[in-house]
Amino acid sequence: MTTLDLDTARLEEYLAAHMPGFTGPLQAEKFAGGQSNPTFKLTSPGGTYVLRRKPPGELLKSAHAVDREYRVISALQATDVPVPRTFVLCDDESVIGSMFYVMEFLEGRILWKPALPEARDNAERAAYYDSMNATLAALHNVDIDAVGLGDYGKPGNYFERQLGRWSKQYRASELKPIPEMDRLMEYLDANMPEDDGRVSLVHGDFRLDNLMFHPEKPEVIAVLDWELSTLGNPLADLANQCMAWMLPGDGSIAGLAGIDRKSLGIPSDEEYVARYCERTGRDGIANWNFYLIFSLFRLAAILQGVAKRAEQGNASSSEAKSRGAMVEPLAKMAVALID
Repeated sequence: MTTLDLDTARLEEYLAAHMPGFTGPLQAEKFAGGQSNPTFKLTSPGGTYVLRRKPPGELLKSAHAVDREYRVISALQATDVPVPRTFVLCDDESVIGSMFYVMEFLEGRILWKPALPEARDNAERAAYYDSMNATLAALHNVDIDAVGLGDYGKPGNYFERQLGRWSKQYRASELKPIPEMDRLMEYLDANMPEDDGRVSLVHGDFRLDNLMFHPEKPEVIAVLDWELSTLGNPLADLANQCMAWMLPGDGSIAGLAGIDRKSLGIPSDEEYVARYCERTGRDGIANWNFYLIFSLFRLAAILQGVAKRAEQGNASSSEAKSRGAMVEPLAKMAVALID
């Protein structure tokens, strides 16, 4: 069975037995985009849902953890972080060939270009950015013990552990030598800031196209794609979002490079970071450059994994090869920040 197929008869039988209120017949349609966990829209007389599954085939250890996604989205139901309702997690691989979960389908918009051509005017564009900022701050302000996520990740030395993890995963999926990636691993290891002891829930891939907005208003209604979430240093999420804006506007991950932000009502990095600090009770951020360099390295390592899966024939998207081609340019961009 390929990534694109679902055994809907078997799935329908399972959901009827395990999901209150579910009735068949069931139709499934794969959403376009997404590199990692294939995602489907399920339509039935009883309602419309979203299913996320692990891809079939041999996978890197600890990747594609849909059970962790399900746990974190379920834990955030009663917080200020907007998430869909969750219904069922299935770890019986005989149903559709891999673990999956089902959550609420929300009517909203995914916006792909951070220049936000959809916005009516500059004030609305600024409001989109403010909603993103407020959502990120709400996430980092969650009381992890109160929502039952106190054991969701290891405490302390977050960037050290992340560097170890992504260096290892990069090596496991390396297709050719990239000297800049070697240099980044050395630099990050030698320039690791002292751990400040802050621990929060981190999303792991907080950016524009992992947010769903209200159909008509500049308001985040759901944070999506929690596969990389863990406990750790909240600056990883903030830097990841700001790093994405450094990329060119026409790439497969669109950024804001070369765009006059002020003329569009989009905050500068400094303004965005300052507003985030206000909302999370920080005085400021030391070593900001390190966090941006780390974010570029990490994205390059993730995309190297996508390229490796494309070569093996089990990547989730036809865009996988073009994503893999971004690894070297990202590494070069990060090395330029060192220099």
